Parts: sequence; structure tokens; C-alpha cells
Amino acid sequence: MIEITLNITTLSPLAVSRRKPGAVSEAEDHIPGSVIRGAIAGQILQQSGQLSTNFLHAEFGDEFQTLFVSEQPAIFQNAYPAVAKVEQQLNPNKEKSESISQIVSEKIHILPATSVSSKTNPGFKPKGNGVFDTLIDRFCADAYNYPYDPSCPKDKGRVEPYSGFYSCNSDNKYYSHSVDTRFLTRVGINRRRATSEEDILYSIQVLNESFLDSPKQKNWHNYVYISAILVENTELAQKLVDFINVNHQNFRLGGATSRGLGKVDITATINNTSSDLETRFNKFNEKLKERWQLWSVFSEKEFPAERSFFTIDLQADAILTENWCRTTVISPAMLCQFVGLETEFSQLDQEQDDFIKLEVAYSSHDYRSGWNSAWGLMKDVELVTNRGGVYLFSTNANKKTLWIDKLKQLELNGVGERTCEGFGQIYICNPFHLVTRETAK
Repeated sequence: MIEITLNITTLSPLAVSRRKPGAVSEAEDHIPGSVIRGAIAGQILQQSGQLSTNFLHAEFGDEFQTLFVSEQPAIFQNAYPAVAKVEQQLNPNKEKSESISQIVSEKIHILPATSVSSKTNPGFKPKGNGVFDTLIDRFCADAYNYPYDPSCPKDKGRVEPYSGFYSCNSDNKYYSHSVDTRFLTRVGINRRRATSEEDILYSIQVLNESFLDSPKQKNWHNYVYISAILVENTELAQKLVDFINVNHQNFRLGGATSRGLGKVDITATINNTSSDLETRFNKFNEKLKERWQLWSVFSEKEFPAERSFFTIDLQADAILTENWCRTTVISPAMLCQFVGLETEFSQLDQEQDDFIKLEVAYSSHDYRSGWNSAWGLMKDVELVTNRGGVYLFSTNANKKTLWIDKLKQLELNGVGERTCEGFGQIYICNPFHLVTRETAK
């Protein structure tokens, strides 16, 4: 697949709402892939009567169908905020530092559900007491039948789950990402008199379009979100990039666009980086073996060297279905179906666990709905598995190469339903699982 990287700069507030049944709409903390997909599709259709774009020739219908309504459409991933909190030293001779906000170019990920931080001072160092992951140590502790209740490495106090966006630079420094929101109050307009309507006053929660870099400098900058589009055809990917760059300020994201909201500037580039999944796979297994030997001080138990382990981390909400029922767990049968090995798995009887086994799962659920602008109707209420979910699998070491090849493609395609709208994005063997309590970041 060809990966197109999108840099979305906000020029006005974004009314990107999250709807739950029976609850008031709230602003998302990111731009869903479905919103980006709808905006690009709408812009293409809006210009379908002009002759100024690469899409508008005799084959326009076929290309549009390939991108949006074919059996393997383009995958529009969620856009996450690229504004990071960075600690800057005020004086090299003193420990005092200042927290500043700046835009980073590193890829943005979701912290796994197994990550924890101090209850009294959570967050990445140096401002916080550090964040670390508990997946590997919990797995080893369970294998030794020993309780695992870690404490904060800095203040020895209680730790609690810590979630959110993060990035890691080349110096192995971790930064947290976030976006601010505010409420805009509006009054209803009487269409007959063109004046304000009595008793109609409402508020919209929106994502801010700009942020302050620091309390001292007080310079305003526009928020930037980073997303990606995955396209099968190289030629079609280049045409899509050209179309986006030509119309970079014509796109509107979210709701209330007729009232001045949702204006953005989108730039697209083709990303030619190769996958490092095999390296992540090997490092995860090396770390697991290392921690297993460390836990052996309690009792002698041989490491299962005949098994290879890997994790699937949800980088977006996922819609998972098994036997026509919604679920929050990726079972071995589901995983084999995702990677195209369902025939081999179904032929096994007593050796299914040897082929692939779910060791442990950490997940939670929520409900999502939305508005379909093309149909003018509400979307169905979906039960989703929350982003950050972690699934630890093991397989026979002899099948390691087979699974690495399959997982490379799965990492691009995602898991579950509606992956073309940003659902089901995954990250195999997230390097953050290697951050243990002793090396909290």
C-alpha cells in the first residue's frame, strides 16, 4: 500500500462532535478518519462539473469508486494532534524547567491500556514522575503465580492507569500530546424576520484553532493534526495527493461549516518509509525473556522458548464482531480471519493453541454514533472497543516468519469493521511495552 501523510492545520475552530446514546454531544480530542474521508469525497463531487483537477476526466467515476466505494477502498486514518508538551531548561545550572507547547514531526501513537503513572504527579519526566508499562511484568507475575502491584519508581506511591497521545523522538524522549476545547454560544435566527429567535440559545463545544507556545513568550500558533491515507494504486495515490494540494484550503471538517467553523489547510505527501515490524517483534521477545529471567528469583520456571509472542495495540476505536455478535476481544479465530489463515486454523483440532493463542487481553468498550452528511441521517449506534486496548498472543516459534509477514499487512489494513473510516488502526509490538518500572519515562 502507498501511504499518504496528511498535515492538517486548523484555521478556525472545529466542531467535531462525539455522540453517545442519551448523552449530550461532546467534542472529540482528534479528527476522525470518517470526517476527513467525507470532506475529501464531498470536495471531489463538488468539483465534478469543472475541468481543473486530475479526477475530472472520462475515468472519474471509476477512480472515485476505487477510492470510496470499492471492496478495498482507501483507508482514511484518524488525525491526532501534533502539539506536544516539551520541558525546556530555563537555566543549565538549575533543575527548574518550563513547559512549552510545540509542533513535532514524529509519529503520534496511543498509550496502551497497560501503561500507568503516579497518582499524585502523573505524566512523563521531567515534569511528571514518569510513565511505564506493566504488560510484560504482569504476564511474568501471573506465570509465577505471584501478585504484581507496582509503585511509582520516584515517590514510591500509588500508580493509576495513564492514557492519551504520545510521541517519541530520536533521543528516546517521550512527549504527551493534547488539544484544548472551548464552548461557543450561539443564538437561533428566525428565518421569516431574519432576527434572533426568542428562547433559542445553544452552545457548541469546539476544538481550539490555536495555542500558546509558553506562558512567558505568549506566541499563538495554529494546531496541527497528522493523519494518513492508504491507497493500493501508486498512480491513483499521486493523483489524490495532487488534488489535495491544489485544493488545500477548500476543505471543511466537522459541523457548523456554514457558520465559519471547520476551515483547515491540508497538505499531502507520499511516505516511502518501510515497516520495522520485524525489529519490534524481535525486541519484544528479547525483553520478555529478560524480564522472565528476572522474575525467576521467586521460583525456577523455564521460559517457553518454543513460543514467539507479539502484541496488538489498538490505535483507534475498533468495531469487532464474532459470530454475528459485538465483542471487545480479538480471539485467535478472529485474528486468523483478519490475516487470511482461517482455513488453516479451522482444520486444526487439538493444536489450535499451538498455532495461535491469546495469552491476555486488556480492553474496554463504549458506544459511538454520528451524522452521515451524504445521506442526511444519523449513523447506527455502534459498540466499540476503546483505543489503547492490548492483546498479547503467542504462536509456535516455527511459525514466526509466517506471522510477521501476515502482521505487516494487518498493521496497514486494521482490524474489524469500517476500517476505511479510521476504525481499527493497530500497532504491532508497541515499543512502549519495553518501558518497565526501572526505566520509566
